[in-house]
Amino acid sequence: MQFDHVAIAARSLDEGADWLEARLGLRPEPGGKHPLMGTHNLLLSLGPHEYLELIAIDPEAPALDRPRWFGLDSFDGPPRVAGWAVRQSPLQAPPGTTIAAATRGSLAWRITLPDSGQMPRGGAEPMRIAWDGDDHPGHHLRDRGLRLARLAVPLERLDIADRRIMLTGTGTPMQLTLTGPAGEVTL
Repeated sequence: MQFDHVAIAARSLDEGADWLEARLGLRPEPGGKHPLMGTHNLLLSLGPHEYLELIAIDPEAPALDRPRWFGLDSFDGPPRVAGWAVRQSPLQAPPGTTIAAATRGSLAWRITLPDSGQMPRGGAEPMRIAWDGDDHPGHHLRDRGLRLARLAVPLERLDIADRRIMLTGTGTPMQLTLTGPAGEVTL
């Protein structure tokens, strides 16, 4: 498994974009919509094949017959780290998740979705994603020098060899530390 992206949830993209810009000195770029989940996003490059996703409920989306991911159906409060994803090949669905296929423009992927809509272990357990073909959202984003320094997750064990991912044990909050134009920032 390899780190792919981290998600920041917000009540709206405007609120989340203002919140990120105030902290990082960078405004996220347009991403797209997720019709399957009734959400939309904005993105920031974290370097090749990595990105930060700001995600919120799409107010133009029709009602869904399933819960939205990242617990967005009941999300309230300020923007915060809501989950993360790792690339996995072959893609395997952990218990309580289903593999769904999605496309947008030249992008095609398969991702594990939590059946309950709540991210496993409060977002600490990563979603798994497999990009079909060679395209990746990171290829379409401007590299503005923002990088993942650390992602501290309250897990005891995870099969990932990325030294930036720190397993802190249960009971600790998930923390994202980025470096970039505003220096080192922890969210």
